[in-house]
Amino acid sequence: MSLGKDPLDALAIPDGTTAEEHDLVTDGDVVVGGQSTVEFGVRGRNVIAGERVTFGGDIEAEADCRLDVWCDVAGNVLVGKDAYLGERVHIGGQLMVSGDLDIGDDVDIERGFEANGWIVIRNPVPTLVFYFIVLSQLLRLGENDAANELAAALGEEGETAVDPLVIPRGSSVSDDAWRVSAPATVGDGCRLHGNIRAESIEVGADDNIFGSLRAREDISVGEGTRVHGDVTTRGGEVRIAEGARVLGDVLCSDLTVHEGATVDGTVRARGKVRLVRADQAREAE
Repeated sequence: MSLGKDPLDALAIPDGTTAEEHDLVTDGDVVVGGQSTVEFGVRGRNVIAGERVTFGGDIEAEADCRLDVWCDVAGNVLVGKDAYLGERVHIGGQLMVSGDLDIGDDVDIERGFEANGWIVIRNPVPTLVFYFIVLSQLLRLGENDAANELAAALGEEGETAVDPLVIPRGSSVSDDAWRVSAPATVGDGCRLHGNIRAESIEVGADDNIFGSLRAREDISVGEGTRVHGDVTTRGGEVRIAEGARVLGDVLCSDLTVHEGATVDGTVRARGKVRLVRADQAREAE
């Protein structure tokens, strides 16, 4: 994750993320800002959620799981290490924790819980909020080295760094649509279901997106990516790289498209249209 800005200011989908039938799966951490709705279950290394986040399925955390106050999980919560639940968290299934359990007041676990380590019943510190407040303050003060040291200290020692899946505050994620009022970035080799709605959208290479892309600002589609829907921007530029395919219409202000790209539908650009040839791309490199 880049530490040059507030980490929850954008939707960030890391390389290799998949949206399966019922679950959102990634190799790294899952970080969800407060007041968000995720209609999938989630599977990741650490799963961290802010206040009043709703999950529509199971949570499977390989390491820790931290849920802030008033979170609601429709299914089971399976945790490989420690779990931290704020007050009034609701879990519709079972809670299974391999390590310690730190649990707040009025937590409702419908099908019971089991923890192999210590169980402490109190109000845990809202870890997500505390972590990002400290990190954001360091960044605002220009203390990038200190911010990097904090992030490294909180990570698992000896593990290879993997970018987290970050869902910003107030977002809605479902099989129908990913809706965020912030920029969105999709890594390489992802397979996602749902229309993406964001301030701007940057899609990496070799992705398969079963939905449309719509943004107020620029949209870029990387090499070899397939978009099974329209690509629309209100006032920005659309850039379509070599080998990319849009199985729908393209509507934008300006358009830059590689000659090796394919658009199956209608192209409407109100401003400039630029065709990039293969020899031009090589010269630019």
